[in-house]
Amino acid sequence: MSVDLIESRFVTVVHRFAPLLGVLAFALALGGCNEQNRSSRRNEGTPQVGYVTTAPQSVPLTTELTGRVAAFESSEVRPQVSGIIEKRLFEEGSEVKAGQTLYQIDPRVYQAAFDEARANLASAQATAVAAKAKADRYKPLAAVEAVSKQDYADAVAAAGEAAAAVKQAEAQVETAQINLRFTKVPAPISGRIGRSLFTVGALVTSGQADPLAAIQRLDPVFVDIQQSSADLLSLRRALSRAGMSPATAAVELKLEDGTTYDHPGTVEFSEAVVDQSTGTVTLRAGFPNPDGLLLPGMFVRAVVSQAVDNKAFLVPQQALTRNLKGDATVLLVGKDNKVEERKVTTERTYGAFWVVTQGLEAGDEIITEGTGKVVPGDAIIPVPAGSPNGGGPGAAPQGGGVGPASGADRG
Repeated sequence: MSVDLIESRFVTVVHRFAPLLGVLAFALALGGCNEQNRSSRRNEGTPQVGYVTTAPQSVPLTTELTGRVAAFESSEVRPQVSGIIEKRLFEEGSEVKAGQTLYQIDPRVYQAAFDEARANLASAQATAVAAKAKADRYKPLAAVEAVSKQDYADAVAAAGEAAAAVKQAEAQVETAQINLRFTKVPAPISGRIGRSLFTVGALVTSGQADPLAAIQRLDPVFVDIQQSSADLLSLRRALSRAGMSPATAAVELKLEDGTTYDHPGTVEFSEAVVDQSTGTVTLRAGFPNPDGLLLPGMFVRAVVSQAVDNKAFLVPQQALTRNLKGDATVLLVGKDNKVEERKVTTERTYGAFWVVTQGLEAGDEIITEGTGKVVPGDAIIPVPAGSPNGGGPGAAPQGGGVGPASGADRG
């Protein structure tokens, strides 16, 4: 076989297995790096890590829901009588008191009706006096048959009719007086009045569809919160589990600009039915509004505390990681001061902590500092989190905040 043919076949083989040779070279290099890292860790000595000791705590179960602000009281001002508006007696957008006169309707027609009713009452009263006197005179005469019994009966009946006419006239006077009073349109409630929809000179009628103005009481206010029926069902199932208890129904508001409202509120009640069109249940919360910051119709987000988990564990966020399967795991100080990895269950955060509901027990020591330089099975020197050099020499900063899950010194 010629030399050229041998060289050609050798080049072909090299090209064919070049990718495999590259992978082998990379694996050898990676193994060398790992061996170098292990050697470096051995040279540095046993790493020092910071830990916190777990204990079950009471953690509120909060839900963030959408809501709309509604006035505590709302009333539309409407005329009770017909007529021309003579005066508007308030400033638009101002605060008004219940009973305060807002509009003056031309009272002349109603004043005349009232005067006529009073005159009719006086006439009826005079007729009643005469009829009663006649009946009184006929009574003894009828007894001695000086007048016929029929004449006496007619006199008594006339006196009764006259007395009834007096009552009727008194009612007409009262009606006329009420109508005259209605020419001064009062504020039904106290609150802030909006713009006037009718001006001076406009004709208004009793029972008209359009209100003259609207008044809303804005301190306190209501916030109507919508919660899906599925979430409400999950909450009730959670409350049936051991360790869960109802919360005090405190509510915190987040405004449209992202800021938190200064005054907390409380849930007043929950609707007993589910809205068929939206599948939600309405919760109504009350809030003080001394500065008038909350206005009816404003969109807000309400953070509602609906339950308390009395057996939850708070784990600092930097201590919890996820494996390739997506499972949440933590590193613990295990037996003989060796690193132990444990799978936990967590569904939400609470401030700077994960709320762990399964996988931990009281007294477990979770590594929170120095986690980047240890792996499960490594021997470690554990110290309470926050101690000087808690992460060991050269450890990357992992955060020293211990928070509610802080641990005590090891014995």
